[in-house]
Amino acid sequence: MSTKHVLVVDDESDIRELLVLTLMRMGVEAVTASTCDEAVARLGEQEFDLCLTDMRLPDGDGLDVLHHIAERYGNTPVAVITAFGSTENAVAALKAGAFDYIAKPIQLKQLREVVTAALNLPRENGAAERGRRGSASSRAEAERDRRKDVAADHRADDGPRLLGSSLPIQRAREMIDKLARSQAPVYLTGESGTGKEVAARRIHQGSARRDKPFVAVNCGAIPENLMESEFFGYRKGAFTGADSDRDGYFQAVNGGTLFLDEVGDLPLAMQVKLLRVIQEKTVRKLGDTAEQAVDFRIISATHQNLHDKVAAGEFRQDLFYRLNVIELKMPSLREIPEDIPDMAMQILSRLGRPGGSGAPVLADDALRALAAYDYPGNVRELENILERAVALCESDVIREADLYLTDTKPAANGLPATAPGERKLPLHEYLDQIEREQIIKALEQTRFNKTAAAKLLGITFRSLRYRLDRLGIE
Repeated sequence: MSTKHVLVVDDESDIRELLVLTLMRMGVEAVTASTCDEAVARLGEQEFDLCLTDMRLPDGDGLDVLHHIAERYGNTPVAVITAFGSTENAVAALKAGAFDYIAKPIQLKQLREVVTAALNLPRENGAAERGRRGSASSRAEAERDRRKDVAADHRADDGPRLLGSSLPIQRAREMIDKLARSQAPVYLTGESGTGKEVAARRIHQGSARRDKPFVAVNCGAIPENLMESEFFGYRKGAFTGADSDRDGYFQAVNGGTLFLDEVGDLPLAMQVKLLRVIQEKTVRKLGDTAEQAVDFRIISATHQNLHDKVAAGEFRQDLFYRLNVIELKMPSLREIPEDIPDMAMQILSRLGRPGGSGAPVLADDALRALAAYDYPGNVRELENILERAVALCESDVIREADLYLTDTKPAANGLPATAPGERKLPLHEYLDQIEREQIIKALEQTRFNKTAAAKLLGITFRSLRYRLDRLGIE
């Protein structure tokens, strides 16, 4: 493997010496600069695989170096060095496209982790062959080719997609691309069904961890008495029923990305344990005496307001700050109504018809009804509506009546009002329909964990199983 080259930018000679010595022990060659101008000059002299820059420099700051590299050498990752407690600077750098950040006083373990992750990033062959020692025009040409290759890769990607072309969706995609280049924890917010897990998977797939596991965990679907064993694993004999060793989520995700969905549902006792794992990057299985080092990136999500839960003492403030380094809010369908027709048509083309026939089309009145609907379940609810319409529609054209939409705004009596144009149902059918929708929604929110769904609905597991059979829900 060819020798890697790192540019170190810091005006403190002792910091530069520490970084250079650490890099040399890792088999990496370092070139130093003490100002922004010196950094620009060094970048013009040779190719670098990584830049480590302090945020405070005599003639500018690390963001100046970051922007210069982004404009001219966009394939070079940049990690910034920030003063202890300077969260705002770190977040500003990450949003500007920094790969990661290192806090002062520098911890060599964190430094080595950041450098190792950055230097494992794939480099584009075309750009590498042409090199960046040539003229500015040749570098720009190489970067244009790289961007074309990346765009082609995204088009060919069969992974989960964020549908829509509205401005909020475009901004979300741009933010996801930036977050993929970082290693910082990401906090995804938004209503249920807005695509938070899709966004998390896109961040993972665009990151240096793409070849490692992506493990999604619904924190609200795990019984509290099983949480520790599920997250940390256990040794044989650790408790009654532990008849063999088992890895937990942290062991399973080692090297990859752990997605904690509905993180606001974690009980306080588990929050303490999670905070320690994030800080120490070590876990200990139940029944074990030794700790095991683990490498992971945390992406968390919730539809709840964690600020309110922190204020109420229901969520630890220190854990919240650890998780909420960068926040990305996913827009609800009410915020992007112009995307609904395109989303609906793409969903229909994916669903097709039973028997493999072509997808039905939406009539104008159905499109208008879909655009005007409130969507408390957002994209997940839109998919449900269309899947039901495909199954029940007897022609190749879906009309408003085939959608069976109900107005989500309560009437004066507290019951859902009937949507305009919706056909009346006998009372027992109407109540069955409401019950079916609520059960399906609860199952989807708990990733089809029936025990958790029953708890969410306020009924027993046996009662839920009876209703599933009676209503024909598989």
